[in-house]
Amino acid sequence: MAVPKRKKSRSRTASRRSRWIARPLPRSICPQCHSLKLPHRACPNCGTYNGREVLETE
Repeated sequence: MAVPKRKKSRSRTASRRSRWIARPLPRSICPQCHSLKLPHRACPNCGTYNGREVLETE
């Protein structure tokens, strides 16, 4: 089993962990109802994806 020869410094560990930030989810606008939705997914509001209805909505 591989074992590190040297202890990693705090600055090296901190620079690696600096990318652990929480980012907001990407959003896109539905072309049918103009509400916010996740990209590449059916709109939860109107149920359309790629110009056609794929989910039944009330």
